[in-house]
Amino acid sequence: MDGMTGLERPFVEIDDVSMRYGGTEGTLALHHCDMQVKRGEFVAVVGPSGCGKSTLMRLVTGLWPCSAGSVIVAGREVDGPLSVAGMAFQAPTLLPWRTILQNVMLPLEVTEPHRRRLRSERAMYEEKARKLLALVGLKGFEHKNPHQLSGGMQQRASLCRALVHDPQLLMLDEPFGALDVFTREDLWVEMQTVCETLKPTVILVTHDLKEAVFLADRVLIMSARPGRIIAERTVPFPRPRALDLTYTQPFQELVHDLRDHISAARRGEDMPAAVPAQETTHAA
Repeated sequence: MDGMTGLERPFVEIDDVSMRYGGTEGTLALHHCDMQVKRGEFVAVVGPSGCGKSTLMRLVTGLWPCSAGSVIVAGREVDGPLSVAGMAFQAPTLLPWRTILQNVMLPLEVTEPHRRRLRSERAMYEEKARKLLALVGLKGFEHKNPHQLSGGMQQRASLCRALVHDPQLLMLDEPFGALDVFTREDLWVEMQTVCETLKPTVILVTHDLKEAVFLADRVLIMSARPGRIIAERTVPFPRPRALDLTYTQPFQELVHDLRDHISAARRGEDMPAAVPAQETTHAA
């Protein structure tokens, strides 16, 4: 995906952010965390379990306020849930009493300005939802209910729901983690196609290092809790990427490099970064 020039302001800016749960004596999840994402960029965030990856997602989307620091998206400080963001999670969370088409259109019923226009322009919105479903291989399943679809098909529908209101920012929290390896890899390819077509800014949180390298322009590595960005890797492989890429030596070397960083992070060690990351100098 095409990024913006270095002279333009990042689309997502996380500046010296800390997050503590449960008051002053509670758990410190993030500490002096810095991160920048350019408009149109696909960034993956990896790290040890419990390092604060999902917390970072919730702060960026405005679902939670940070304890210190600032989160800026599209030039504005985040002070509540973002209407410019779409989210997809590990569980599809489709409403069982609604058809797939109705599930996909749900954000249009609650997000402005689509909510105001939905009644008068329903046919246009339905056509848009159908095109998204066709893009991920679900043409013909619009009027099925979720229980009539496989787990992978439900996750495809969940992705369409996250995209139907034209979000500038797409947040993906382990969206393929519950799927079998073959379905997951198929969805990587479809995810790539969707992002190349619609070109949102994407932040993906994942434990799957192959997934991170296959999909992302950059991979950010977090420390153990309290989390902060300790290194980054630029993914050098041109797009579009085919699954055969995952068997090549350069791909596997990059995956092993990320794994070494995460293993060191679990031990509380910061490895030198070949590509300098934004690191803080604040004492923990």
